[in-house]
Amino acid sequence: MSGPGDVPPEILDQLRPICRRLPEAYEEPAWIGVRWRIRKRTFAHVCEPRPERYSAYPRHLIADEALVVMTFRVPADDLAGLTADGFPFFRAEWGHNVAGAVLGDHTDWTEIAELITDSYGEMAPKFLVARVADSGPGGRGPGRAPYGK
Repeated sequence: MSGPGDVPPEILDQLRPICRRLPEAYEEPAWIGVRWRIRKRTFAHVCEPRPERYSAYPRHLIADEALVVMTFRVPADDLAGLTADGFPFFRAEWGHNVAGAVLGDHTDWTEIAELITDSYGEMAPKFLVARVADSGPGGRGPGRAPYGK
């Protein structure tokens, strides 16, 4: 098991306020990095994987930067649109609706907030999802086009 020390503090400083505003969400150490959960279901997981140990990530390396990856859930119909253009997004090698994002100086944190909110919506009970304001910061809201449209 690892802990927050495996993830650069500037990344955690961006992710924590996004995740904390979601009803009943909590943070905990994961086997590598940190994850955020609703009940017992993970909706976001950030880590600094070692490319030599985790073959899913080497193609996403950035020269002179540590590899920091966040995995999250995406509505299955949106997965292809989100990952079609490649970097910084990719489809994870597990799950039918799991995507990843390479985080760093290039990251659009507004987009990450939207993706985390959507991931929470995939994993949380409906009554908690209803408490997340559709038009509030970080939510895609009703009527928004799927990714890639």
